[in-house]
Parts: sequence; C-alpha cells; structure tokens
Amino acid sequence: MLNGHMFVGILGDTLMARVGPEAYLDALHQRHTREMDFTGKPMKGYVFVEPAGFESDSALEKWVNLCAKFVESLPPK
Repeated sequence: MLNGHMFVGILGDTLMARVGPEAYLDALHQRHTREMDFTGKPMKGYVFVEPAGFESDSALEKWVNLCAKFVESLPPK
C-alpha cells in the first residue's frame, strides 16, 4: 500500500502490478506479463508478472518503482 492505494502485491507466486492506464499497454508488451484478470475480466491498469519477470532485484525494483510512480500521482485515500 502507498498513500492508501494498493500498488503491488503477490498472488501465489505472481506479482500483481498496478501500472496505471498510461503504462498499461507498454507493460503488457514486456516479457512474462499478462492481463490481470483476478475477477474474471481484465483490469486495465493492472498486470500480472510471472516470477521470471521479477526474479532479479533490479527487475523487481523496476516494477515497484513503475507502480509507485503511478500511485503517487493519485490523491491520498
């Protein structure tokens, strides 16, 4: 959580990344990503990242920073 907003999390062994609408399509084109369909429908602005996409510290840091940048643009809850 950041400023009351969820921005990254782990579901099983998969990273849930809230990248926001502007970075969504670019994030989907990254290796090891797919649409986040937690509710059965794709959730725009969110992607799932398979473990191979965040196994290094630098790769995980990239995802966390991308998500934090988006969430920091939202008003606090």
